[in-house]
Amino acid sequence: MEQNLYQLSAHTIRTLSMDAVQKANSGHPGMPMGMADVATILWSKFLKHNPENPNWFDRDRFILSAGHGSMLLYSLLHLSGYDVNMEDLKSFRQMGSITPGHPEFGMTPGVEMTTGPLGQGFATGVGMAMAERFLGAKFNDEAHTLVDHYTYAIVSDGDLMEGVSHEAASLAGHLKLGKLIYLYDANSISIEGDTDLAFTENVVERFLAYGWQVMEIDGHNHGEIAGAIISAQKNTNKPSLIVCRTKIGFGSPNKEGKESSHGSPLGEDEIRLTKEVYGFDPNRSFVVDPGVYELFALRAKDGAIAQLDWQAKIDSLKNSDPEKYQAIHSWIQKDYINDLDSCLPHFEADDKGMATRASSGKVINAIKDALPNLIGGSADLGPSTKTDIEGYGSFTVKNPTGRTIHFGVREFGMAAAVNGMMLHGGVHAFGATFFVFTDYLRPALRLAALMKLPSIFVMTHDSIGLGEDGPTHQPIEHLASLRAMPNVLVIRPADANEVSQAWKTALEHTRGPSVLVLTRQNVPTYPRTETNPASLLSKGAYILSASPTSKVDGIVMATGSEVQLAMQAQAVLAEKGVGVQVVSMPSWELFELQPEEYKQQVLPADITKRVSIEAGSTFGWQKYLGLQGKAIGVDSFGESAPYKELYAHFNITKEAIIDYFS
Repeated sequence: MEQNLYQLSAHTIRTLSMDAVQKANSGHPGMPMGMADVATILWSKFLKHNPENPNWFDRDRFILSAGHGSMLLYSLLHLSGYDVNMEDLKSFRQMGSITPGHPEFGMTPGVEMTTGPLGQGFATGVGMAMAERFLGAKFNDEAHTLVDHYTYAIVSDGDLMEGVSHEAASLAGHLKLGKLIYLYDANSISIEGDTDLAFTENVVERFLAYGWQVMEIDGHNHGEIAGAIISAQKNTNKPSLIVCRTKIGFGSPNKEGKESSHGSPLGEDEIRLTKEVYGFDPNRSFVVDPGVYELFALRAKDGAIAQLDWQAKIDSLKNSDPEKYQAIHSWIQKDYINDLDSCLPHFEADDKGMATRASSGKVINAIKDALPNLIGGSADLGPSTKTDIEGYGSFTVKNPTGRTIHFGVREFGMAAAVNGMMLHGGVHAFGATFFVFTDYLRPALRLAALMKLPSIFVMTHDSIGLGEDGPTHQPIEHLASLRAMPNVLVIRPADANEVSQAWKTALEHTRGPSVLVLTRQNVPTYPRTETNPASLLSKGAYILSASPTSKVDGIVMATGSEVQLAMQAQAVLAEKGVGVQVVSMPSWELFELQPEEYKQQVLPADITKRVSIEAGSTFGWQKYLGLQGKAIGVDSFGESAPYKELYAHFNITKEAIIDYFS
């Protein structure tokens, strides 16, 4: 009888998925039909979760990396008792529903991350497992086990074809993330047909080479599914890949095992035939037997009990170890960012100054003790990006509390892992590389933006100022392209004190990822007064230097390393009787959030003589320049030469500013 109930549950997931896709006349029924058995066993027997509290901290994480099969997840959430009702399933893919075409974080209770772009769920789950490892090492002891959960994902052939899965799998195997368990829907079908058209590698041997435990099972055999999950849980030294041999569109008389069941509704006639195969009434839709609800409710009840036990452990710390209690409570509740001003470094005015990548490194190490859950690293560029957290060691198998992560040359995998750590919670994570390599991690940055996830990305070597490495490493269009991405906070600070404030702003920002764009070359540290404090960076733009003459003839706007050119030009122009004010504009996004009165104060509408200078694409600056303004920048690829020669070659100079006002 029990076995029949599990089978009934799997068939229920299949019929709900078929019905929802058919009603929407859009979607992917084949994958949910093929993985319904695996999902049923995982969610009804193993997954530690509490639908009454979807964000309970010590829950297991489940990612549907194959996000196109979203009806599988929505069906599971509905059956398990999350706030996803039958009307929500019937509103699949419709405007305003909480059951969009691909799962979206923050929209549907129980959805751990936005998925759909294949490979990213796979890679993001690695970050979740890294966070669990770090936090467990910090807080678990013989008396209390406070962080102890698994990260599961259902991944597809498409996920494993995507390059980011290679990066992430390699990193996970290297770190021996034993609480990472992926269930691979090996149905051998993609949109174009059989995967043999393009995907013939030996996946088992590939993952064994990465250092994973690999098991192969019949994905429709409930006993084999359960046994493999148990084996995966027991192996604490290796991540596990369970290769589930399945049939896409399972049970469909005419579409099982065919690409025709992948991305289109089955059709009314085929659905009727398929329901007959399952023993369901072909004339009824969106049907759930009460016994199915009861089965999933039992697991939900176990999860609620587990949460109560966990909460009792946390509460017991109040008396036995109040310091640990305060730490874990603060990290979980995300109230660990308090008075950053008290620990942020202040830099004295200095004409020579330092590279903003260097001052960023000083800021990181000034705030590290005030933010003991700050963790991050670089894509094999730590000595260049200056992002090592000193004194705590590297995050390794032997040192799981290390705070400097060595991501290797895996920019995309790094960014996805940072997102995973931030989604997991309890840590504040960052990743770093050269600015030009945002090209390699852009899809993960976009997902962070879509999820409004406050990941932090430190991007150094930000312009032609990189110099001799040449155009392959000199970012030109990157500032413009990232500014075009919704929900991304781009900050290009002008000096060391702006860098301090940039870090503060990024750490306090909650509406999306922040990108700190930093120089390789030295820049001056500017004098500060009550009228131009670096804290004005939080407004996105401010008057760094007012006109030294009795009138304002024009405005010079600049970011980052080009602010010094604006300051130099201002001094020369003043000698000629031309008064300009210099506006440091480190963040367009922050400036756009300001009230109109402040914008007018910084960029008065009646001052139309304006110039911008930035060692990158001029695209977008016209918004602030108006019809009479001039944008000084680089609208071609760079060259290989010492950086000062490059600035002269591309006319990114104080003379270019002076000529405009002459």
